[in-house]
Amino acid sequence: MAKVLLVDDHEELYKNLKDWFIAQGHALEATYTGEDALQILSSFKFDVILLDWMLPGISGLDVCKTFRKDGGTTPIIFLTGKTDITSKETALDLGGDDYIVKPFDVRELGARIRSVLRRPAELLPVELKLGEVALDVKSRTLKVGDASVHLMPKEANLLEYLLRHPNQAINASGLLSAVWPSESDGSPETVRTWMKNLRQKLASVGQGDLIKTVPGSGYLVEFK
Repeated sequence: MAKVLLVDDHEELYKNLKDWFIAQGHALEATYTGEDALQILSSFKFDVILLDWMLPGISGLDVCKTFRKDGGTTPIIFLTGKTDITSKETALDLGGDDYIVKPFDVRELGARIRSVLRRPAELLPVELKLGEVALDVKSRTLKVGDASVHLMPKEANLLEYLLRHPNQAINASGLLSAVWPSESDGSPETVRTWMKNLRQKLASVGQGDLIKTVPGSGYLVEFK
């Protein structure tokens, strides 16, 4: 699961891409101005930013420059109608990680997203393993030995995030930021409800104690 922010003033693009992203197991959010993008990025974490060059107000280039200046490291893929090499050089030199020309095939966009997520190494493997526990990210199947259970998208996303951050206690706010859309009405109680559901699924394959609650700190998957 990748959490992707689309920054583009053409609302129709978001509508056209949303179903495809859901089918691929990703979460896609959208904002339509550079100002809003910088505000969202100051409070929420994303795995990839899809950034239109020509935005009303603050341009995509300025969003990129400001985000990088403030220490942002999330991969940025520019979306633009500009085809000349000078524009491509400018976008990449200012901190962009890739560049795709409109109109584009959604499969090419998907391939470019997978490419930036693989750097610097195989950052997002299809299967995550922690001891005898294995989570197939794409099929959302959790396997422990010969036993297996299918997870709901939110359950899988929560477990995936915790498995990618072993030995780190992550509180409800951190999980909301990482897994839920920023415009959602999620709350700590929402996290607790989904965590309860996930633990029930884990218990069904003998892993009911995989996720520990650390009082005052959050949730933890421990790997010794």
